[in-house]
Amino acid sequence: MARGITESEVHTAADEIVATGDRPTVERIRAHLGTGSPNTVTRWLETWWRGLGARLEAQQRPVAVPGAPEAVITLAGEWWGLALEHARASALETLAAQRAALQAEREALLQERARFAAEAAVLRDQVSAAAHAERLATTQATELHRLVSQLEGQVKEMARQRDAALLRATEADSARQAADVRIQTLQDAASTEREALTQHIRVVEDRAHAEIDHARQDAKELRARLVAAAQEHAGAQKSLLQTAEQAKTAAAEAHRDAGIERARADALEKQLAKLQELPAALEAAIRQHSKAPPKTRKTATRKPSENPGVALKTQSKPEERIRVRPPFRG
Repeated sequence: MARGITESEVHTAADEIVATGDRPTVERIRAHLGTGSPNTVTRWLETWWRGLGARLEAQQRPVAVPGAPEAVITLAGEWWGLALEHARASALETLAAQRAALQAEREALLQERARFAAEAAVLRDQVSAAAHAERLATTQATELHRLVSQLEGQVKEMARQRDAALLRATEADSARQAADVRIQTLQDAASTEREALTQHIRVVEDRAHAEIDHARQDAKELRARLVAAAQEHAGAQKSLLQTAEQAKTAAAEAHRDAGIERARADALEKQLAKLQELPAALEAAIRQHSKAPPKTRKTATRKPSENPGVALKTQSKPEERIRVRPPFRG
């Protein structure tokens, strides 16, 4: 923005331009001063032109000294002209010094203006960078908020899955405890059944041995009676022979029943061995169940009909199927 200039500054600039041999114009005066509005320079330049004639006439007018000789008047005029030239030179020097100071001040102002412009550009860049950083921070904050919401949802889902896993683990532990109790019950039942079956087999064997011994004794007695009866009557001999055959048949049946009981005892032994292997199989199934994925794993259940303890209990008692004929007493 052009600073305000005075009339004297315009007149002095015009004088200096004329001294260099150029015609003063608005552009030259503004370039010489480095500032000034064209309208103001034009107005003050017109006043300079209007006063130029009077100033030239004053410089050419001889010094009037009443009663002085012509030579003195001429010499006084030359001295006055020299004085005016000296005053003009002094004024020009002063004006040059002021102009140099003004030029230095102008350059300083231009440098200050350039520095202010650079600082303003830096500030504008900083403001633009700050605005960009603010937009970026807002975008990042939005994204972080979305990520936080997503993480909160994942945490809730993981907590739900953890609770479900704990519930499944609790159910699996309860099932394992129930299986342990059931296995222990089956083992106790199998042990009791085995002891009862062993006792029953022992009783049956003892009874069979007693029946065999008794049958042998009866056979001996029968043979003795047959010998005696053969001498007495042929019909009695035939009857006695039939009775002996019946005794042998009874003994054979008793021996056969004893073999059947032994086979049943062996079968019960095999079933008991399988029952003893059942805890290990159940533990393996429980481990496999715990390793299986949560969505595909199911609690293994056994039908009541698959319980070996129940199968053992539903079998017919051996003593209900053994029929031992009473020995022949003749």
